[in-house]
Amino acid sequence: MKPSEIAIFTPESKDSLYIDIAGNPVHAGFPSPADDFLENKLDLNRALVRNPSSTFYARVSGDSMVDDGIDNEDILVVDKSVPPYEGCLAVCVLNGEFTLKRVKLDQEGISLIPANKKYKPIRVNEGSDFRIWGVVRYIIKKV
Repeated sequence: MKPSEIAIFTPESKDSLYIDIAGNPVHAGFPSPADDFLENKLDLNRALVRNPSSTFYARVSGDSMVDDGIDNEDILVVDKSVPPYEGCLAVCVLNGEFTLKRVKLDQEGISLIPANKKYKPIRVNEGSDFRIWGVVRYIIKKV
C-alpha cells in the first residue's frame, strides 16, 4: 500500500458484536477498587455505527496525523452521512487518492491540514478532483 492510501472496509452489522464491559467506569484519576466480575455487555456495532448503510472502517497508512494521536495501522470509523464541518477529521479523495486530514473551511475555500510538521497543508484548488468522502467518528487504536 502506498503511504497516501487508506484501505476501506464495510462493517458486518447483521449480527451484534458483544464484548464484556466492567460494571463501573474506569477512572483516569485516583485508582478505585477493580470489579471482580463483568456484569454488562456492549454491542460494538451499536456503539460505533450510527448509520450502518453509510459507515465504513478505514485503516490508516502513514504518519501525517501523528500529532493528533492517529498512527499508522489505526482503524477509523467513518460515516459518509455526517456533513463535513470546520475542523472535522475527514477521509478525503484528492485527485483519485484517499487522504486523512483536518478540514479547514474559510472564505477562500478548503484546506486539508496535516498533524505532523513534516507535511504542509494542502490547498484544494478549483480544478482539483476533490470530495470529502466521510467524517471520522471514532478511532480504534492498538496500544
